[in-house]
Amino acid sequence: MKTMKTRNLTGIFIIICTFIFSHAAAQTVTRTQHRAAIAKDAVTTGTMTIRKPEYISIMTNQDKEQLIMDGTKFTMTLGGKKHTTDSRKNAQFATFHSVLTAVINDQPIPQNEELSVTNKGNRTTITITPKGKKKRQLFSSFVLTINAKTKAFCTLRMNGRGEEYVEYDFK
Repeated sequence: MKTMKTRNLTGIFIIICTFIFSHAAAQTVTRTQHRAAIAKDAVTTGTMTIRKPEYISIMTNQDKEQLIMDGTKFTMTLGGKKHTTDSRKNAQFATFHSVLTAVINDQPIPQNEELSVTNKGNRTTITITPKGKKKRQLFSSFVLTINAKTKAFCTLRMNGRGEEYVEYDFK
């Protein structure tokens, strides 16, 4: 009787693990942070994990630098400082959230006045320029490039004030 229960539990565990790993995709990522006042860019490596329907985790610099989208909640840790926001309350991230969710779930990119989509060869570039109050925004724009055929992320660039940016290159 115990072996039957053990087999059932083992079978359920295998099914759950198969489901989790079949719905998760991992890519290697290189993160470049450019600051105008510093001559050399900070470059670190790490991984990106995607789980459908709305989870992306980018961890670099031995998990010290993080960018996480979990549903509508965004958490970013840069330079030891943690920033959190919710796209339902932060207009700057609302369009960013809808684009990332569409890409993850292989859906059409939603259209609105804050974004432009260009196609060149196998690449689709989505540029998001949030409207509204510029003074308090963490980023002035987001530029996401994806492989048009595979829907894999190629680059994500988050432009800050002036010439500063954080760019993620995915392999």
